Amino acid sequence: MQVYQAPLRDMRFVLHELHGLGRITALPAYAEATEDVVDGVLDEAARMAQEVVLPLNASGDLEGCRLENGVVRTPKGFREAYDTFRQAGWPSLAGDVAFGGQGLPECVNKLVEEMICAANLSFSLYPGLTHGAVKALESHGSDELKAAFLQKMTEGTWAGAMALTEAHCGTDLGLMRTKAVPDGAGAYRISGSKIFISAGEHDLTENIVHLVLARLPDAPPGIKGISMFLVPKLLPTEDGRPGARNGVICTGLEHKMGLKASATCQITYEDAKGWLVGAPHKGMQAMFTMMNEERLGVGIQGLGVASVAYQSAAAYAKERVQGRSLSGTKRPDLPADPIIVHPDVRRMLMTMRVNAEACRAVGIWVAQAVDLSKHAATPAERRSAEDFTALMTPVVKALFTDLGYEMASLGVQVYGGHGYIQDHGVEQFVRDARIAMLYEGTNGIQALDLVGRKMPAGMGRLLRPFFHPIADYIEAKKGDAAIGPLVLALERAFGMLQLATGQIAAAGMKDPEEAGAAATDYLRLMGLVAMSYMLTRSAEIAAAKVAAREDGDGFYAAKLAGARFFTDRVLPQSAALYLAIKSGKASTMAMAEADF
Repeated sequence: MQVYQAPLRDMRFVLHELHGLGRITALPAYAEATEDVVDGVLDEAARMAQEVVLPLNASGDLEGCRLENGVVRTPKGFREAYDTFRQAGWPSLAGDVAFGGQGLPECVNKLVEEMICAANLSFSLYPGLTHGAVKALESHGSDELKAAFLQKMTEGTWAGAMALTEAHCGTDLGLMRTKAVPDGAGAYRISGSKIFISAGEHDLTENIVHLVLARLPDAPPGIKGISMFLVPKLLPTEDGRPGARNGVICTGLEHKMGLKASATCQITYEDAKGWLVGAPHKGMQAMFTMMNEERLGVGIQGLGVASVAYQSAAAYAKERVQGRSLSGTKRPDLPADPIIVHPDVRRMLMTMRVNAEACRAVGIWVAQAVDLSKHAATPAERRSAEDFTALMTPVVKALFTDLGYEMASLGVQVYGGHGYIQDHGVEQFVRDARIAMLYEGTNGIQALDLVGRKMPAGMGRLLRPFFHPIADYIEAKKGDAAIGPLVLALERAFGMLQLATGQIAAAGMKDPEEAGAAATDYLRLMGLVAMSYMLTRSAEIAAAKVAAREDGDGFYAAKLAGARFFTDRVLPQSAALYLAIKSGKASTMAMAEADF
């Protein structure tokens, strides 16, 4: 059985106690996002996730989407659930008030996203793709395009989709063939075919707005010749209503291992009318605005799956009886003890729990930086927040989705053979989570982005908002009696990260393959340090609460236990990662291609 109750207690801890919502509400743009308001929003989002969205997760997976005469039909109940979701205002939560949004901080929005992703990952993609498309239009669209499209997209009446990939090119977008020809009246005619278009066609909204990458007739070769175009499924009438069908045709649905209730489409553009977004040949700039939003969102997808997999596994472990405790019978009233008494089951459950909690803390750290990058008081503060967000975007995307898949797999292991069959629904988590490691740039691409672009940028400027706070914290807290051992462990891992950074920087300047061979291990090492920093800070808060006897429900004691488990059983991976990085590329690249 799929079990999910939104972890509101931990969400509030992360938002209010660990990071401090006050630093965000002190910004004039977010002055109305008081603690009471935000807590009310989270309560309502939990109800939406648990009562409306979660019940459709397993049934949607079994039924899937279907293509009928060019129209995609979503599974039973999805359209009604989306109407409820939209009418309650969830798509517009963090939207710009100028276009009908509610203007709440992104750090609040990401917690809501986590709940929806945990409850039903397929459902979450429909509003999630629209959120990314809205951000791209806000940043790069003309005033006319904003006026015509943004309010309906912000409120969720119209959806958004990204049309980037073609059958012969994925990451290497410079090879794309889709063409855009001026029509002489200020618009363009788009022709070409795209694949892997999430939410490219569906029946949830009045209209779907495609952001399409294509080439103008005078485009230079490669990625420098790519432009972005807004291509609606239905052309708006003069009064802003959906009008005539544009040349946007769904020619097929992908048959996937997971996310079966999310429509992944093959789309053909046949002389479709579209409008340029941004400057000619500058589509990559607009695309990265959209993809950076999506990459953070995909990371939250991984966190959501980890959370629901943990809760489902923990519930099963408390109910399933098998064997007796190694330290003696715990439930003599039962024919066997619940499997949660066994150390190996505890190992799996603790691993799932601490990874989810650490990722949540890191995710809100980054989400608050997104808020500060837009509205901080000074240019220097905004620049520092932008640098931090840029550095952490590939880490969040790759780390969270890797862990989401790993935690979903552990969830199946807790269930044993019952996890491998459909009846309990946990095998769906594994299948759904796997795609998040692939789309919006594979996790290997995220690692290359981190070491190849983000790490050397500005002579290491992007690293400073990450490295400096951690170094300062270690210096200030390593003598703390309550958390000293945790801080010392963080210091060791951080030291290895610093050494690895220097080694990759030096070796990569001489041979780019050295950086490439180290990239995935380096990203995981940075992620472990970020998680350790968050859990150690959490433990500091928890220790003070426990010492003051302000822990009536045991929440803070559990926080301390989780931080200690992470430090003892997860963080030591950092040493192995450092040794792997230190070994260089030699053994990775040694074998002749013909021998593979």
